[in-house]
Amino acid sequence: MQMNDAPQRRPIWRWLRLIANVLVCFAILGASAAAIVVINRTEPTAQTINATRKSAALVETITVQRGTYRPRLSVLGTVQPAQDIVLGPRVSGQVIELSPRFVPGGMVREGDSLLRIDPADFENALSIRKSELQQAQASLEIEQGRQSLAEKELALLEGTIGEANRSLVLREPQIASIRAEFNAAKAAVERAELDLERTRVTAPFDAQILSRSVNVGSQVSPGDELARLVGIEEYWVMAAVPVRSLPWIQFPKPEEGDSRQGSTVRLRNPGSWPEGTERLGQVARMIGTLDQQTRLARVLVTVPDPLGQSSDAPPLILDTLIETEIEGKPIADVVRLERKLVRDSDTIWVMKDEMLEIRPTEIVFRDAEYAYVRGGLEDGDEVVVTTLATVAEGVGLRKIGDASDPEEVSDGEPAP
Repeated sequence: MQMNDAPQRRPIWRWLRLIANVLVCFAILGASAAAIVVINRTEPTAQTINATRKSAALVETITVQRGTYRPRLSVLGTVQPAQDIVLGPRVSGQVIELSPRFVPGGMVREGDSLLRIDPADFENALSIRKSELQQAQASLEIEQGRQSLAEKELALLEGTIGEANRSLVLREPQIASIRAEFNAAKAAVERAELDLERTRVTAPFDAQILSRSVNVGSQVSPGDELARLVGIEEYWVMAAVPVRSLPWIQFPKPEEGDSRQGSTVRLRNPGSWPEGTERLGQVARMIGTLDQQTRLARVLVTVPDPLGQSSDAPPLILDTLIETEIEGKPIADVVRLERKLVRDSDTIWVMKDEMLEIRPTEIVFRDAEYAYVRGGLEDGDEVVVTTLATVAEGVGLRKIGDASDPEEVSDGEPAP
């Protein structure tokens, strides 16, 4: 009987042990919760300290003055020749001679011989035409002698011949016919002389040879291309300018008797020319159409002595894209400021009574570097140059180098 009671007691002890463990866990959790509540209720509260920093922002300023200034329009231009021709022959023949300067890059003066076409055929034609002229002249002289004799005979028969037959008796129709033949022969001689002269091809103006298409032995005829020449006295720079900037450019108007010249233009090519080197040009006229791709207006600038033959100026190279700075018309009674000093909505920061004042302004024009302010600034105003972290009307300012105390702390604003 005792051996049967032992298995029945074991499950009872297991259940008692499990219940004890559960009770212990609940006790631990309750103690933890109570501790958290006590800690939260007894935690110290942070106190806000009301303080302000009566410090003024250190800034740099510039004092502005109203005056008259010329804006500068910085645009891009393309170098083009003012004179550009394709040279061709006016007679047919074989090239027998070329000038040593008739090579690509060669410089020639007006009237210089460039090449010669074989003149033999033209010399022969001229001899024939001169012979025909001599024959016509002899025929004319013979007929004039006959007319002189007819006049003497007519004097003896005066009154017997009517006016209708008088011109026939005096051989006037024959004289007119032979004189026409003489004039035609004379014109043929002049034409033959002109053709012979045209066998020598010359430069039509002072030029540079860009290309040559013939050589000794080439057969040429009217319409063929001999060479391409460009004038060296003047080049053009075709500048692309925004339409809104055109009113500030001075254009000459010689047809109206206006003696004023066009705006001065400064040309720079930083990639090729030494630093600080520039060429001067002048606005000549405005092209009447917009560029189809950029929709910009085109302004023609003339540059004398483009290759620097009479000076030490660097030469211009055709088709180069070059920096073009056009000096605009003067703008009177304005303040000129760097563009970076114009803030959002065309406002300017001004230091007045050691406080920041945000002023709206009237800007007449902007070029690449400056803004020209007509309204909102007066002589002696101090414009803030320094960029501020906090921008608000009335913020305290202090110039760099001021001997005032750097900062004080008092009630009013949170301390850092």
